[in-house]
Amino acid sequence: MPRDIAVFDAYVPTIVLLFVAGAALTWVLDRVIACTGVYRVVWHPSLFRASLLVCVRRAGLAVYR
Repeated sequence: MPRDIAVFDAYVPTIVLLFVAGAALTWVLDRVIACTGVYRVVWHPSLFRASLLVCVRRAGLAVYR
């Protein structure tokens, strides 16, 4: 996997793009979870959202290796 990717003639580290993609995926998952009503049974929704973000970004780092 290349370590840098050219975006509009600027080199951006691949890990930054993975984190942006992880944040977008987390936002989509958060909207789906909110629409299904899962947050009504979660003890602490903010903590759940933070842990979801950490899990998605960790999965992105597993791909990065």
